Amino acid sequence: MNTQRPIWEPSKERIERANLSRFIRFVQTEHKAQVEDHYSLYDYSIRQPEAFWRAVWEFCGIRASGDFDQVLVDADKMPGARWFPGVRLNFAQNLLRYKDDRVALVARNEWGHKREFTYAQLHEEVGKLAHALREAGVAAGDRVAGFMPNIPETVIAMLAATSLGATWSSCSPDFGINGVVDRFGQIAPKVLFTADAYPYGGKSFDCLAKIRDVLAQIPSVEKLVVVPYSGAALKLDGIANAVAWSDFLGDEARELEFTPTAFDHPLYVMYSSGTTGVPKCIVHGAGGTLIQHLKELVLHTDLKREDKIFYYTTCGWMMWNWLVSSLAVGATLVLYDGSPSHPDATALWDLIDEVGISVFGTSAKWIAASEKAGIKPRESHKLITLKTILSTGSPLADESFDYVYRDVKERLLLASISGGTDIISCFALGSPLLPVYRGELQCRGLGLKVEILDDDGKPLRGEKGELACTAPFPCMPVGFWNDPDGSKYKNAYFSKVENVWCHGDHALLTEHDGIVIYGRSDAVLNPGGVRIGTAEIYRQVEQLPEVLESIAVGQEWDSDVRVILFVRLREGFTLDDALRERIKKQVRTNTTPRHVPAKILQVADIPRTISGKITEIAVRETIHGRPVKNTDALANPQALKLFEALRPQLQEMSS
Repeated sequence: MNTQRPIWEPSKERIERANLSRFIRFVQTEHKAQVEDHYSLYDYSIRQPEAFWRAVWEFCGIRASGDFDQVLVDADKMPGARWFPGVRLNFAQNLLRYKDDRVALVARNEWGHKREFTYAQLHEEVGKLAHALREAGVAAGDRVAGFMPNIPETVIAMLAATSLGATWSSCSPDFGINGVVDRFGQIAPKVLFTADAYPYGGKSFDCLAKIRDVLAQIPSVEKLVVVPYSGAALKLDGIANAVAWSDFLGDEARELEFTPTAFDHPLYVMYSSGTTGVPKCIVHGAGGTLIQHLKELVLHTDLKREDKIFYYTTCGWMMWNWLVSSLAVGATLVLYDGSPSHPDATALWDLIDEVGISVFGTSAKWIAASEKAGIKPRESHKLITLKTILSTGSPLADESFDYVYRDVKERLLLASISGGTDIISCFALGSPLLPVYRGELQCRGLGLKVEILDDDGKPLRGEKGELACTAPFPCMPVGFWNDPDGSKYKNAYFSKVENVWCHGDHALLTEHDGIVIYGRSDAVLNPGGVRIGTAEIYRQVEQLPEVLESIAVGQEWDSDVRVILFVRLREGFTLDDALRERIKKQVRTNTTPRHVPAKILQVADIPRTISGKITEIAVRETIHGRPVKNTDALANPQALKLFEALRPQLQEMSS
């Protein structure tokens, strides 16, 4: 029996007003389903997936045409199952179902720019751009790419491209030249969008110098459209086929037409992190992305038209795509471009009050950093509108749950969510009807048969194993780009257990159906044959006030593996023997002796991907003297040199 008490429970009023409660009543009356609460609904959703997904389609008002009789074909195949095969729809049309004076986009950045677009204005701008793209020869199946900051023009470009049935792909402008070419070079876009510059950390970074080299290596680009984001005069001399945003659009209003596509028509091309080689190009379908995002936004996130939703993200992370789907709900999207800590660590907390954000999304690391910085928003900010905090990117530490409810706000839903680029959504996330338990993701995604498997592929509860999905789901990728026989796709997710999606997370299913994530299974430590998730170590080490962040890897040693811990300390602190012993004691006392690092070393920086995730694999390869295949996938590749320099110390015995 579970003895842990919830750290938060929804009020009766919140439960009654929740979209999920309305959905339960909907399936009771319209589909005669025997469901009463979240748990019975989840059971129904995986026992009767066709009925469940049809109900989501109807409840969320997805606009489409064609034959709706068949929901799922070849349900016994993973991969290979097909959803709504007789349906035709347009993704952008579903996101642009509103055309009124309610605010659709609120944009803020480090430069102090403040802009807003109503739904009517957004519709008009998308119409102009869609016409310009059509005139430029873009048609269904073509690729349109964005090397863009998180600004309204990026949203407009995506909607215009997808309204034509084209496939959209984007990455953030902080990618290096090779990182951009490694991605867009594989999919050969016809049109490329870029900004002239972007702000970060109080500095301005030029994009046009990089774009010249990018264009030289991607000959498929027939038109480069440049947004004069910085406000400076555009200098496009010498850039082939370049045109300013306003000149490309023109002034004349254009009627927006939508090209219908198949349910599995390629909508987005997303990319794996690329730290172990050229990134994989993951193709997501229009219908699967739409219905999954609406399920998560409407049912799990409880998003309503009156909400203002924010996620701190770049256009190279799937959370941008997820956020933009909120337009289909008619909510207001808040876009922010710049550092989350500029001009100081309260920047995003200030944004909540300024704009009136109700659903606030961020990373687990940022929440931990706010606590480390001593920020107590409940004392310094009003946060009147804030009702939900979403956290992803890495496991949210137990102490961060305490911090939010103690120092941010008591009456809000804190939902730690987890999924990935691979499914452009979540396997585990929040529910407005369920309690929040410290250190846990509230529930598995409705309609996704998520299980934790042992090494033999058998389901576990209360024990750690591999997070998997054992039945088809609509947002599975259509496939990988340039993978005609599907072998790369199959090897990526279905090679461990046949006909089962193995996601690569080390996780546990609790007695009350919550999920605990312990880190990536390919980064799991294995000293003495005992499997240890790196998040278990980070949760302990990063409680110490001196430690800003840490990274743990396994070092091959004496025919076994030993745990090596690297710590980045707060300014003014140095790793000495006393602090080493405190770290070891903290880990030993709260985990097991196996978790205690054999060596602890101080570093000034820790390598992370462009989307902000620390990368254990790159560090592991570096300390073993093995090459990191694609450093362009890292935001700070120079950090690896710090670990190279420590290799002599890593040949010593424990310390």
